[in-house]
Amino acid sequence: MKIFLDTANIDEIRQGARLGAVHGVTTNPSLAAKEGIGAASAYKAAVQEIADIIDGPISVEVVSTDVEGMISEGRDIAEWIPNPWVKLPSTTEGLEAMATLTRDNIKVNQTLCFSVNQALLGAHCGATAVSPFVGRLDDIGHDGMQLVRDIVEIFRQYNLKTEVLAASLRHPLHCIQAAKVGADIATMPFSVFGQMLKHPLTDAGQARFLQDWNKASK
Repeated sequence: MKIFLDTANIDEIRQGARLGAVHGVTTNPSLAAKEGIGAASAYKAAVQEIADIIDGPISVEVVSTDVEGMISEGRDIAEWIPNPWVKLPSTTEGLEAMATLTRDNIKVNQTLCFSVNQALLGAHCGATAVSPFVGRLDDIGHDGMQLVRDIVEIFRQYNLKTEVLAASLRHPLHCIQAAKVGADIATMPFSVFGQMLKHPLTDAGQARFLQDWNKASK
């Protein structure tokens, strides 16, 4: 399972890249706004900076809601960086735009996916990846990870090439669960990425090793 960071924070992306375990980045308008990126030109510049740091796919979301606007934005985004994935929503307009962009050999990440049916339609429209939102489903009392499991099972049964990208992950257990159900990619906030590395026994063990070494060195 590949690991993506779900952020538009350049410092976080640099830290993740230094660890060598980050394979891509997902962004969206909310994440950009959180970092104070409001203008389209500033967002483009930030995405290009991210692409200089991370060699893998960078997902960039459109903000238009009509088909022609999504197509126009998607084609523009595709020219920004070497490995863009245009993020399109799981709406009627999004899928229509997806069908056009994928015919142009533009890679698409189908976002805001909350059902198997949405995922299936996106796969048939040529989506490179589909992003079921785990945490947001959990928030309303549904089992978000079950959706990931169902999509993975069906895609594999029919040999569909679309990758399953587990999104809206809220904690390290989500990462383990996504890996166990066979997600191709997990995208997460930098805080969750950092928590994956933490374990109290690791910290205690390191402290003990150093303590024993200091005693032996006296």
